[in-house]
Amino acid sequence: MLVVGLTGGIGSGKSVVAARFAALGTPVIDADVIAREVVVPGQPALGEIIDAFGSEFMDSDGALDRAALRAHVFSQPAARKQLESILHPRIRAEMLHRIEALSSPYCVLVIPLLIETGQSDLVDRILLVDVDPSIQRKRIARRDGLTETEITAVLEAQTDRETRLEAADDVIYNSGDPGDLDQKVSDLHAQYVLLASTSKPPPAQA
Repeated sequence: MLVVGLTGGIGSGKSVVAARFAALGTPVIDADVIAREVVVPGQPALGEIIDAFGSEFMDSDGALDRAALRAHVFSQPAARKQLESILHPRIRAEMLHRIEALSSPYCVLVIPLLIETGQSDLVDRILLVDVDPSIQRKRIARRDGLTETEITAVLEAQTDRETRLEAADDVIYNSGDPGDLDQKVSDLHAQYVLLASTSKPPPAQA
């Protein structure tokens, strides 16, 4: 199966693009969704996180206070790496498990930090959702209510736009025109179906 890795900076519109692919019948596996699933009460990852960071990051219902933990690790690289060491192997294993269960021509793997976390080995092609920085900032401010200083800090914590563009095999420039976006996704869908049908399996290893 052809595996397309969908990525992009915050506010680029990854979720919107993923929903368009799903509407065309394409299986979509979202790393952020899995990240929430692996920390629900009863999952081993939750216990490891609480052991590492403390019970103050649990809410009154015994669930992970994701917002508080995110704020805690955002400006602390060591803490963020510790959290990633707990979550990323589990998320990766679950993504692979779900890919193996599919039988469609191709699937879309949504990984916001695909490039930052060096997970390009999971995918055959990288699809980048790109957006003009001024539009991106407006979207973030409107959606998350952040100040300009906070937005700058978030953007600087991610891979820069130029690096993402260099790594991408395909790019959707998401300016905000729904009709234009639908056409771009439809065109790529046809391209991926064709690629999946013409790709040859690698030679068997002795």
